Amino acid sequence: MRIILMGPPGVGKGTEAVLLAEHYHIPHISTGNIFRELYKDNTDVGKIAMGYIDRGELVPNHITNEIVRHRLMEDDAKDGFLFDGYPRNIEQAKAFDHLLKEMGWKLNAVINIAAPDEVIIERIAGRRVCETCGAVYHIHNKKPKREGICDLDGGKLVQRADDMEETVQRRLRIYCDQTAPVIGYYKSKGSIVEIDGTKSIQYTDSTIKKVLGEMN
Repeated sequence: MRIILMGPPGVGKGTEAVLLAEHYHIPHISTGNIFRELYKDNTDVGKIAMGYIDRGELVPNHITNEIVRHRLMEDDAKDGFLFDGYPRNIEQAKAFDHLLKEMGWKLNAVINIAAPDEVIIERIAGRRVCETCGAVYHIHNKKPKREGICDLDGGKLVQRADDMEETVQRRLRIYCDQTAPVIGYYKSKGSIVEIDGTKSIQYTDSTIKKVLGEMN
């Protein structure tokens, strides 16, 4: 199964991606997570990428596309994958099409999860992340037992720079300008599935799996 999961930041792509990856036994590939790991490893490309991400900007296409190419060369991606957060613009979508053609692969589906900006801003700006283990909480709907402290390892909960409201608003503007057109690109190919992202994750997950089951 080869899937692209699309939608604005904070719509639930990450959570749904994990569920689908486990269900279909395929790797969940998030370019954002790859860049964060490269940053933790103190690599030059990681530092450059996180500079863009922390400002709410897109990492340049040539960097992102090369990271994706290398990731797909790994053994676990040979029998399928799920991309979360890529491609983010038309140029990346075309580069990805070219890469898939080179490898003799075809996408099974492009899934777009949508939600209004106000819902997304509340979701993202309320996130808090454990700075040691990476566990994610929310100030409204997933509070820790002790305020500011991770339930799992007692680590400090922090708000990531790219989760701050001003940054989220900037990310949404960039998404509207650059990434939303990718939806039209895939619509023209007849390969996109639209999902309501305002409902529960259970609804989203069951709906997507039902659609994928009918398509394959």
